[in-house]
Amino acid sequence: MDGVEETFDVLARRVAGGGVVVLSGAGLSTESGIPDYRGPSGVARRHTPMTYQAFTRDPLARRRYWARSHLGWRLMARAEPNDGHRAVARLQHGGLVDAVITQNVDGLHTAAGSPSVVELHGRLDEVACLGCGNRTSREELDRRLREANPGFDARVAAVNPDGDVDLDDADVAGFRVVDCTFCGGGMLKPDVVFFGETVPAPRVARCFDLVERARLLLVLGSSLTVMSGRRFVLRAAKRNIPVVIVNQGVTRGDGYAALTVDAPLGRVLPALADRTLGPTPAGSGSVPAGVAAPA
Repeated sequence: MDGVEETFDVLARRVAGGGVVVLSGAGLSTESGIPDYRGPSGVARRHTPMTYQAFTRDPLARRRYWARSHLGWRLMARAEPNDGHRAVARLQHGGLVDAVITQNVDGLHTAAGSPSVVELHGRLDEVACLGCGNRTSREELDRRLREANPGFDARVAAVNPDGDVDLDDADVAGFRVVDCTFCGGGMLKPDVVFFGETVPAPRVARCFDLVERARLLLVLGSSLTVMSGRRFVLRAAKRNIPVVIVNQGVTRGDGYAALTVDAPLGRVLPALADRTLGPTPAGSGSVPAGVAAPA
């Protein structure tokens, strides 16, 4: 048996035991057209990430964010789940994956049919008022921003993983930001966690509870660069819960992993679902091309 088959067989045996909790990152959504920042298909960020402090305190920074995000949302809203998302949903419905913790804000796990998803950093398709707490859909906000900014349409080459785009200052001059209509003037913010903002404590506690109850933590498409996601790998390792990482490229969690697989998720995950649950009519359950030998 060669290294490729051995790696895939080990991965399949570990997942087939059930009790799996998935921790997913931006690498899972690249095949849906949403790039990541650090993987092989990543994009270089040319602007400083928006912080919660700048968004809430600086009207110019807030206008710049909403101008970029308004255009980025149009592209993000068209993204559809890829084969990797659908395979994770299959593994959940098949009883092998108990829950998904995702660092992504694109909502694609839910769109693919995953029944139990904790969106660690929130969702871009929801908007919250920082004044009264009222929540509205991003579609409604998009309609209002279009009405407030007729003709606003800068050239966009690609959307960033957090749902905004790169624009020159000249492109955002004159862009009008709208406020909450429910309370009559509250500041609106996408319901996502910005840099400098903390993930709500109950959400973090729920994720830790899921990890501690898991038989296996399966990391998909995350470089684990930031502590927000890496802390769950550290918790699993502390509790002697095996960690398996499937990602293109090295991660900051590789030293804690029982198995690492360096391969495209859109090929590995459908084959994994076929191997552990039985092939779909179009599936073969074969070893996907590009799976690296065991680490």
